Amino acid sequence: MTMGDALDIMQVAGLGAGALVAEMAKSTWESMRVGVARLFRRGGEESAAQELRLIDSARQRLVDSSESERGSVEDRLRNELMIQLAAFLQKHPDAAQELQDLVDQVKGANDGDGARTRVHHNTDSMVVVSGGDINASGGFHYRAPEQSR
Repeated sequence: MTMGDALDIMQVAGLGAGALVAEMAKSTWESMRVGVARLFRRGGEESAAQELRLIDSARQRLVDSSESERGSVEDRLRNELMIQLAAFLQKHPDAAQELQDLVDQVKGANDGDGARTRVHHNTDSMVVVSGGDINASGGFHYRAPEQSR
C-alpha cells in the first residue's frame, strides 16, 4: 500500500464517520445501519457484530445527549468513528469503495437528489412539500376557499 492509498483511506473514513454521525439521530438511521452492517461483514460475522456494537453504542451516546452537549458529542463521535473505519479499511481496503458509495447515497438523499415533486392544476386542493420529515399526528385539515357569491 502506498502513502496515497493511506490518505485515501483516511479521507473515506472521515467522510464515512461524518455521514454516520449525521444519520444517527434521523429516522433514516436503520437503512444506514444496514449498509454499515453489510460493509463490516467483509471482515466476517463475528467482526461485524463487534464493529456494530461500537456503532450502536456511539449512536446511543448521541441520542442520549442533551441539546447543549450535542455538538461536542458529535465531534467526539466523528473522531472515534473515523479511527474505527480507518482501522477497518486498513484491514479491508477493498471495502473503501463500498463505504464511499454509502456516503454518496446519504449525501444525495440529504442534498435533495431524491424525489422531486411537481404540482400542476391544483385548484381547490392542498399540496404539502417537505424537504424532511413531517409530523402529522394532529392530522391535516383542509377547507376549500370560500366561493364568492
